[in-house]
Amino acid sequence: MPGARLTQEERRLIAAGLTAGLGYGEIARRLARPASTVTREIARNGGPSGYRADNAQRATVRRSRRSRTAQPRVPEGSATTGDGRDPAAVEEYATQLAELLARLGMPRMVGRVLACLYVTDCGSLTAAELVQRLGVSPASVSKAIGYLEGQELVRRERDDSAHRERYVVDDDIWYRALLAGAQRNTLLAEFARSGADLLGTATPAGARMAEASVFLEHMGTDIVHAAQRRRRQRAGEPAPTGSETQVQ
Repeated sequence: MPGARLTQEERRLIAAGLTAGLGYGEIARRLARPASTVTREIARNGGPSGYRADNAQRATVRRSRRSRTAQPRVPEGSATTGDGRDPAAVEEYATQLAELLARLGMPRMVGRVLACLYVTDCGSLTAAELVQRLGVSPASVSKAIGYLEGQELVRRERDDSAHRERYVVDDDIWYRALLAGAQRNTLLAEFARSGADLLGTATPAGARMAEASVFLEHMGTDIVHAAQRRRRQRAGEPAPTGSETQVQ
């Protein structure tokens, strides 16, 4: 039972437990399931306030059908990756990652594309490969890639041997994304500062703008410094003797 897929009746019991205010651990004990199973089930189907048993069951059926359509059936206990990993488990993880990114505010299709790229060992796929793996239109992939490029989470590489482009994620994507976020904070800080000057810092509205400007500027600086420290640690570089500066 612990390794089997949740049944519709179990999902109804989860919904009833949430309505009764039970914790995830207590719900898991009543189902004789691992707490991680219940946590993932609730997280991927609307969260504690939006979980509906029938909706969760239908979503699971759709994912199962999509998986069977996208990939050839693999005998139980075997793996197609050649490294002992379960392809179904990898696909499930990518789905959960995409849904987590969506809950954090990333557009759903963008999250699916990023998750698909991120779980590949090579960290790169072509548009055609993304279309095939995700079962979506080329236009959807193109729009998602454009968004990810704007956030500096993906870069393009020309595959001259195949005369096509590959979309790549690497170890530095979060570093670059943090720097891009810090730059946005700087722009917001400057705009808030101009608002404070316009409204007058002696007024409540102007003082609010001035405080926002200081906060955003400091947050941007802190993010840059933290990202730089982490990058140096990974590279085994010594900490600088002077103050840190922003990387352009």
